[in-house]
Amino acid sequence: MIRALATIVSILATSAASECRHALALGLDVSGSVDSSEYRLQLGGLAGAFRRPEIKQLFLSNTANPVQIAIYEWSEPGHQRLLLGWTAVQSDLDLERIATLLDHVKRSGAPQGTAVGSAMLFGAELLGQKPDCWKRTLDLSGDGKHNIGLHPRNAKQTLSDDGITINGLVIGADDPDIGSTRYVQVGELLAYFKAWVILGPGAFVEVALGFDDYEEAMTRKLIRELEGLTLSDAGQRPTKHQ
Repeated sequence: MIRALATIVSILATSAASECRHALALGLDVSGSVDSSEYRLQLGGLAGAFRRPEIKQLFLSNTANPVQIAIYEWSEPGHQRLLLGWTAVQSDLDLERIATLLDHVKRSGAPQGTAVGSAMLFGAELLGQKPDCWKRTLDLSGDGKHNIGLHPRNAKQTLSDDGITINGLVIGADDPDIGSTRYVQVGELLAYFKAWVILGPGAFVEVALGFDDYEEAMTRKLIRELEGLTLSDAGQRPTKHQ
């Protein structure tokens, strides 16, 4: 009896140790407003963020209960390309493999439209594959407003009971010569994402003034997201702190 009980305890401990603490899906805008150089800045910026020491430290702070990552591109309805299926991050090598993959991705022939609502639903479907993770977050990057397909407000209503968080990363115009117009544009996009895209308690929008600022903005975003989960001394499921 004692041996059987010990076996059960061991099995339960192994199961708990392998739980996912955070499922993080990242959606990258590849619509017509994103040219080839901006495309590379976006993927390279994400790869660079994964290589930052401060980001590595947060990912690897609890490898027994890893963060799981999935990455996809989006443009029009029906065009979402999965670049990375769900992958547990448990070592420096895992992060380097993901970064190297992003460095070598070739752009596909994406349609021109910007379907923010469809991108939200696709990301939510991915997160639906990880129902047991302690937290489930969609990171949606974009440099423009919805112009085709389901409006994001309708997508947001559909997803309001799914228990997921949607955060945004808005990207402003790259040309600094447009001066104050640049700040007006990114301000409008920030307000748009706050109103129609982000979802869940503590959801937020990060800002990149241009694609050349994407790595810095993504780094700030990941720090804010990954610092939100801590384990108690008793080894219980985490509590969030601000």
